[in-house]
Amino acid sequence: MAENNSLLDKLEGLVSRFEEVSTLITDPSVIADQKRYVKLTKEYKDLGKIVDARKEYIGCLQNVEDAKEMIQAESDPETKDMLREELAESEKRIPELEEEIKLLLVPADPEDDKNVIMEIRGGTGGDEAALFAGDLFRMYTKYIESKGWKMAVSSMSEGTAGGFKEIVFSVTGESVYGTMKYESGVHRVQRVPATETQGRVHTSAATVAVLPEAQEFDVEINEGAIKWDTFRSSGAGGQNVNKVESGVRARYMWRNPLTGVEEEILIECTETRDQPKNKERALARLRTFIYDKEHQKYLDDIASKRKTMVSTGDRSAKIRTYNYPQGRITDHRINYTIYNLSAFMDGQIQDCIDHLIVAENAERMKESEL
Repeated sequence: MAENNSLLDKLEGLVSRFEEVSTLITDPSVIADQKRYVKLTKEYKDLGKIVDARKEYIGCLQNVEDAKEMIQAESDPETKDMLREELAESEKRIPELEEEIKLLLVPADPEDDKNVIMEIRGGTGGDEAALFAGDLFRMYTKYIESKGWKMAVSSMSEGTAGGFKEIVFSVTGESVYGTMKYESGVHRVQRVPATETQGRVHTSAATVAVLPEAQEFDVEINEGAIKWDTFRSSGAGGQNVNKVESGVRARYMWRNPLTGVEEEILIECTETRDQPKNKERALARLRTFIYDKEHQKYLDDIASKRKTMVSTGDRSAKIRTYNYPQGRITDHRINYTIYNLSAFMDGQIQDCIDHLIVAENAERMKESEL
């Protein structure tokens, strides 16, 4: 059966690696090394999917051979028809499985399973840009709810006419970065602003950054070198907010590996009324900020290999236009245009993300020459 099947040949080595990893993750010395253990359990999960697909693929190939033999030997017309149906089903499933396996063989982005920290900033366009940043935040909030993920705002600066000059929030759930990374970049809006009396269409923009949240062992930080300040939070929350110094500010000197220059990083967190919790969250953001800078080199390496760069590390790239007069959304990376802007702004962005995932997977398969 399938003696010269090159796809099965590629999978052969992975089966023995899967068995090796399944033994390793039960080894007490491996479990004690958290960094290695997390890496191996991730590999075990990924290889498990390939091993399962291989098993089904071999089963399908065998079914085709068996059904062909039985059709030739069988004389009963009804049984023959039944066998032909089974043969057709297996023959249809084989190319589907081949595509699934090829995709599983493409090295996945190691960040895809991570949670994220997202930043939305109003760009050019003043008050209107801040209002649009607020609209984007609402769109993501609705989408995040539909996915069953959790979200927490860590800091915000409101616009004078509403919306946000800047808002930073974390999103936790399954494969958040693998889904949300496509939202990084400049989002452009064309509409008549509420402040415009002449009814003219204005163009303004907001920038979205999606950063994979760093784990403790992804980044080494000298916590003793962090200078902490506390201050009184402002905003809603009753009398306690202004009387208690629950807001925290972390200052940290760090050498940027891309420039070799010492930089001061400043992180603020006023998310909760509990100072220790705010410290914890500020530390998580600090880790993510440093990790993101170091991760940028990895993104640049990928960008130099790929032509269209669907999930781009370049946050200055204009990725999508929201045209209100025409009710149109256009994603410029994949020439995707739809005319359901109100549903899209209501969080129904999955179809666009699916198209982006398909485009990136096609690129990755080309890159791996599968």
